[in-house]
Parts: sequence; C-alpha cells; structure tokens
Amino acid sequence: MSGTRNNPAGRHRVVIVGGGAGGLELATRLGDTLGKRGRAEITLIDRNRTHVWKPKLHEIAAGSMDMSAHEVGYLAQAHWHHFRWRVGAMVGLDRARREVLVAPYVDDEGQQVTAQRVFGYDTLVVSIGSLSNDFGTPGVAEHAMKLETAADAQRFRTRVINACIRAHAQATPLRPEQLKVAIIGAGATGVELAAELHRTTREMVAFGLDRVDADKDIRVSVIEAAPRVLPALPERLSQATESLLTKLGVEVHTHAKVAEVLPGGVRLADGRLLPAELVVWAAGVKAPDFLKNIAGLETNRTNQLVVKPTLQTSRDDDVFAIGDCAACAWPQAGHGKGGMVPPRAQAAHQQASHMVKQIGLRLAGKPLRPYRYRDFGSLVSLGEFSTVGNMMGGLIGGSLMVEGLFARTMYLSLYKMHELALHGFAKVALDTLARLIVRRTEPHVKLH
Repeated sequence: MSGTRNNPAGRHRVVIVGGGAGGLELATRLGDTLGKRGRAEITLIDRNRTHVWKPKLHEIAAGSMDMSAHEVGYLAQAHWHHFRWRVGAMVGLDRARREVLVAPYVDDEGQQVTAQRVFGYDTLVVSIGSLSNDFGTPGVAEHAMKLETAADAQRFRTRVINACIRAHAQATPLRPEQLKVAIIGAGATGVELAAELHRTTREMVAFGLDRVDADKDIRVSVIEAAPRVLPALPERLSQATESLLTKLGVEVHTHAKVAEVLPGGVRLADGRLLPAELVVWAAGVKAPDFLKNIAGLETNRTNQLVVKPTLQTSRDDDVFAIGDCAACAWPQAGHGKGGMVPPRAQAAHQQASHMVKQIGLRLAGKPLRPYRYRDFGSLVSLGEFSTVGNMMGGLIGGSLMVEGLFARTMYLSLYKMHELALHGFAKVALDTLARLIVRRTEPHVKLH
C-alpha cells in the first residue's frame, strides 16, 4: 500500500521522520509557509500520537509536571499548520525509488491499526532523535528503566508512587533496597531527575503517607564514571551542583563505573553494591540501531547519520538528517580544534530553522548553504533549589557562568521558545496564564 497515492502532480514531497523538537518545529514552519501556499506537500511520520519536549521528561518522571497539559497532539497540530501526520515507525529506506518504509502500527491491545505503508519523497529529513546507550552493561535491559519517551517517564512516576504507598502500608520493616533510587549517569538528565525527586517524594509523603519518613527512608543516589558530575560543564558549576546535591541528601558517587545492574541494586566495578528498588539508566546516547548503515548511508559508531555542512547525508543529497541522529561536524569546537555538534535541544532547534531555508532554496533550484552551530551554552535545572549553567560560550569566546534566578529564568525561556515555534505568541500566552491559574487549585505533584 502506498502512502503517496493522493499526491497532487507537481508538488514537491517533503517527508520528515521523527516528531521530536526539531522534526515537529520543521513540519510546523514548512506547513505554515510552503504547505499553506500549496508549494509543497509536508508529511510528518512518528510512531507516537503526541509530542512532549524531551528535556521535560525528568519532570514528568518525578511528578512535578502534568504531561497532559504540555503534550501536543500531532493530528491537531497538522490540521492547524497545513501538514500531514502519519503514525508509524520507519523501518526501511529505498533510496533508488525514494521511498520510506513504515511498519504496521499496532495499538496497546495488540490490534493492527494501520498496515505497512510506503511514503514517496523528493526531500527526506530524518529526525528520529536518540536513545540511551547502555554500552552492553549486564542487567540494564532487564532491571533498569530509561527515560527515552513520555511513556517511560509516566511508568517511572507510577513506580515511585507505588513504592511509597507499598512502604506506607506494609507492617514489616523496609528491605535494604526499598525506597532507594539509583540514577546511573550524572549528566543533565541524571542530575535534574535527582533534584526533582528529592522535592516531589517529600511532597508526596506529606499528602498522608505518614508512616514513611522522607528524610530517613527515601534515598536518591547518582552514579557517575567520570571524576565529577556534569562533566560537560565547567568545573566550577560542577562543584556547585555536587555541593547542592549533597546538601539535599543525594548520595553522589563519582569515579564509579557500573559493572552490573541487579534486581535489587547496582554493582560497581570496585565490588561495591548499592541497594536500589528503582534504577534509572541516564548515561550516554546513541541513534536507534536500525539506522546503522541503512540503505548504504554512512553512519558513525553511535549509529548517527554522517552529514555534510549542508545537513545532507554524505552519500545522498536528497536525504537530510537533523538533531541527535545526525553526526554534524563543529569546526569551531574546542577553541578551533574541532568536534561534533552536541545532542542538545538548541542544536535541533537551530537545524530545524536552517532546514526551512534549505528546502526553500531546493525548491528554487539554488545552491544550499552550510549550517553553522551557535553554542548558547548549557543550563541545568535543579528544580526549585537552583539552576546553573554557562551561557553564550560560542558568542564571546569564553563562558559566562550563571546561577540562581537569572539562570532559572533562562532555563524556562528555552521551553517557551519551543512552544512559540509550535503555537505562536497568542496561544502560548493564554496557555501559560491558564496553567498559572490551574496550579493554584491542584497539588504541585501529580499523585496518580
């Protein structure tokens, strides 16, 4: 069955695979310009029905954000912004025929909703993001949770709530691993989750689980193989973050390589056993395995598609890649030593904006322009306690260290920029006001 049988003759077909931050922003902007004017047919393909900004997953997992108030339905977004959304996961690519193969979509009850489909393209943009890289560590697949999707975050939140209720209701003493959470990886996701969990678990207990002593019974630990937490950020910010985590009661283990994840904890390479009822793997990322050498396209050791400065893949000018699944050179990194564009939301946002211009140039038959990554720094939210980061490193040739309220405001503005790209000012302003009003009448922690 072909997914392109109804295409009007002569329309340029742009197919975007992956509705993450970059893919959805690109589909929305192309729909509002080319799609609305009938200059191109824009199709977005994603295996999920709704979009949630990935940097917010730790808040959903901790229960501090209600996902229903922030998720974007692809079908409605497509209708409002003049593109098409089709549900399914990309499983193959025929470059000769310029077709994307999409697997059958099966619902939670095992019922097939759509059959296998084929979508023809003139321009293909792969934007399927990244997954956690467990580096083959024993026990991760069986006993650790990952925060790759909104469903993962919701599942983790449910397990945290159930663990607290279970501990409150049981008559016997707590087992060594009970109410202990081990987070493997002290990058942004791991650190942010630890800080959020410290706050939300205490608020949860305060709602009536009085037999649980939050300060004594609930323990969160962060495990990092590197010498310090937040190894990608300047050392001063790393030290400040570790000091705050320690002050909150979070156990920080650095120089700690994980040897194995067990049903009741984590075994380190030095032989230490850290008991834990819940283990979260937040160390390292890679592109999905099916991308490796797909249709003869060049990929690197983490399955990313190698792209030219124009964001075209190295072996096919009709196929582009953006976001975490793209291996894009960054010559200015390391004070001119060179490197790769990091897997950050700001990179996906910049590349989506660049792709809007690139596709316009393709339709006009003009030469494409090289993409240049601009590093605006990194921000890490520690919930209500603090926000730290470095700003504008790529603009001023150094790093401007920011902490506290200003950093928190900048962190929140990143999400608002994403919302503005999807919805425009009027809707974002009204939605923000509505959320502020609703928060006055609801618990600050989602309890179900």
